[in-house]
Amino acid sequence: MNKPQHDVQPILMVEDSEDDFEATMRAFRRANLRNPILRAASGDEAIELLDNAKHKPGLILLDLNMPGMDGRQLLTVLKQREDTRKTPVVILTTSDDERDVDACYQLGANTYIQKPVNLDGLFAAIQRLKEYWFEIAILPRED
Repeated sequence: MNKPQHDVQPILMVEDSEDDFEATMRAFRRANLRNPILRAASGDEAIELLDNAKHKPGLILLDLNMPGMDGRQLLTVLKQREDTRKTPVVILTTSDDERDVDACYQLGANTYIQKPVNLDGLFAAIQRLKEYWFEIAILPRED
C-alpha cells in the first residue's frame, strides 16, 4: 500500500465548543490546509467515529475539557488502541496548568498547545502546526 499524501489524510478534531471549532476551521482555511476535517464533540463520539472511519486520521487535535469522556480519558484510550497508538495527538486546549501539561505528555501526547486567546494568535498557531505536522514531520502511514 502506498503512503497516503499528507493533504488527504483526515484530521480528527475533538472539540465540544462550536465557537472554538469554527474559529479553528477559519484558521485551517487561512493556512490553506486541504485535509478533510472530522469532528467529534466528545470523547465518546471520537471513539465511535474512529471505529467507523474509512480512513484513519493522520493527526488528532484534542481538547481536554469536555463533558462525558474528557480529553485526558480519550488520550489514554487512543494510546492503548492498536489502530491509534501511533497517531500523533496534539492537545489544543485553554489550560496552561502544569499538571495538565505533565499528565498529557505522560499519557503519550505528542504536542501540547494552549489555545491563543485571540483570532490572530490562533491563525498563527494553526499555520505553524500545519507547517510542522504536514510539511516537516513524517506521519505514520495508514496500515
